[in-house]
Amino acid sequence: MSDYKFIAGDKKWWRQAVVYQIYPRSFADLNGDGIGDLAGMIDRVPYLKSLSIDAVWLSPFYPSELADGGYDVADYRNVDPRIGTLEEFDKLIEELHKVNIRVFVDIVPNHSSDQHEWFQAALKAGRGSPERDRYIFHDGIGENGDIRPSELVSHFGPTGWTRVTEPDGTPGQWYLHLFAPEQPDFNWDNQEVRDDFIKTLRFWSDRGVDGFRIDVAHALTKDFSDGLPARSTMDIDPTKPDGSDPLFDRDEVHEIYRQWRKVFNEYNPPRVAVAEASAPAHRLGAYASEETLGQAFNFDLLHADWNTKRFKHLISNSMKRAEKSGSSNTWVLSNHDVVRHPTRYGLPDKTDLVKWYISEGKSAPLDAKQGIDRARASTMLILALPGSTYLYQGEELGLFEVADTPREAMQDPQWFRNPGKARSRDGCRIPLPWATNQSALGGSSFGFGPGGSHLPMPADFGKYSVAANEADTNSVLNLYRTAIGMRKGLQCAEEIKFIFNWNRSVLHFARPNGWQSFTNFGKSPVKLPKGKVLLSSQPLVGNQVPGETTVWLQA
Repeated sequence: MSDYKFIAGDKKWWRQAVVYQIYPRSFADLNGDGIGDLAGMIDRVPYLKSLSIDAVWLSPFYPSELADGGYDVADYRNVDPRIGTLEEFDKLIEELHKVNIRVFVDIVPNHSSDQHEWFQAALKAGRGSPERDRYIFHDGIGENGDIRPSELVSHFGPTGWTRVTEPDGTPGQWYLHLFAPEQPDFNWDNQEVRDDFIKTLRFWSDRGVDGFRIDVAHALTKDFSDGLPARSTMDIDPTKPDGSDPLFDRDEVHEIYRQWRKVFNEYNPPRVAVAEASAPAHRLGAYASEETLGQAFNFDLLHADWNTKRFKHLISNSMKRAEKSGSSNTWVLSNHDVVRHPTRYGLPDKTDLVKWYISEGKSAPLDAKQGIDRARASTMLILALPGSTYLYQGEELGLFEVADTPREAMQDPQWFRNPGKARSRDGCRIPLPWATNQSALGGSSFGFGPGGSHLPMPADFGKYSVAANEADTNSVLNLYRTAIGMRKGLQCAEEIKFIFNWNRSVLHFARPNGWQSFTNFGKSPVKLPKGKVLLSSQPLVGNQVPGETTVWLQA
């Protein structure tokens, strides 16, 4: 284990951090099996250091049957052998800490894999057993119990219930799964479940992990006292805004997180956490308070059109929520679940992304230049805002969504289980291109690894590679490196003041130390305001800011 320690007094490092999300299977493959691994991450630590980031967040790397990209966890305190070993994990922590990069790991507490030893024990133990009480089992309806307990439809469809075969070989009870059948939901009323996750938090914290991203943080506690939910569809957002929804965002979930906070505070500096919580805006603060997890993702900008008024409204609301909860803001433009933002910004407004994906990108025209210009500008804008910025691997290369992956090569259950109704998330999970040459390292994966890649890479991926970006002084990668590095020296109090501009295409704000961000959302150039130019997402033309450009200034 790493014995490297950060400065104990630096307890608020996370409030204005830049965190880089790594999707382990698609980052870098050193052993040549086509799957990214911990050894590949260790090998790329110098690259991560070059980004000037404060932390990395590792999506699941645990043993898994990959029914949902690793979010079906079979063992919460181990490493998938295809990805590495605990010893390699410790080495990765050590190498990242040496270059002052902290580490978040994903915790998936709503459900396990159906291959988890607890669920396998539940299948063998039968009705009414302590083993089954760790999960949510119910008898079916009808004389023979062959009708599912309710009409609940899972996120991955078509039902949230799956029937098991009892130990004697007869058809038996049904178990709840809000996601895939391979992801049975835990019963968080069971004290053994609560105790085991505390054990998991301590296990990784003791190994040097600095923080946790909590998956589906809003769905742990459930209440079926008024009967089982009988929805024909299951919305991502809770239907009740007061904490009384039977499935989502119940008030008692925070009892769990208050207990976790006590564990986090046992360490020096305290461990931190960020909630992936789908809850009404006025209730997100409960996840982000200092008594619970500390931060909650703000996903507003993931769904926002390129529009001045919309951006300003969402930023203002987020600032108010953070002030009320005492947390810091979180800003996100891309992650492993959504269409990459250069693609979103390059498509016409209001494009149906599901239809666009299903058509393999043919249902709407993609303006690649517009997408990249807006992506560069929006990234500089959010980096100038107070709070934490969460980046997703590959966005620093200007990667677009891949919509034409061969259907037989897809891996995402969202695609297979909702035919014609959902897009595949594989399009943002294609392995990273490191080299311009497809056969670099002797493989066929643009330097990702010597043995190809677990998802096929587009033939033109080389032009987005790290090598190609590094050779171009005006590349997206070099902009990210410059902006993130510069940001460290510009940070100040977590406040902004909007500056009025007669042009409604302009979003202009200042931080207390005179650092200003000026974004031209329009197509036509606008006059550059007074101040020393620090950085621009596009070259300036005299004293004019081009369309779809952000400029940083010092007053």
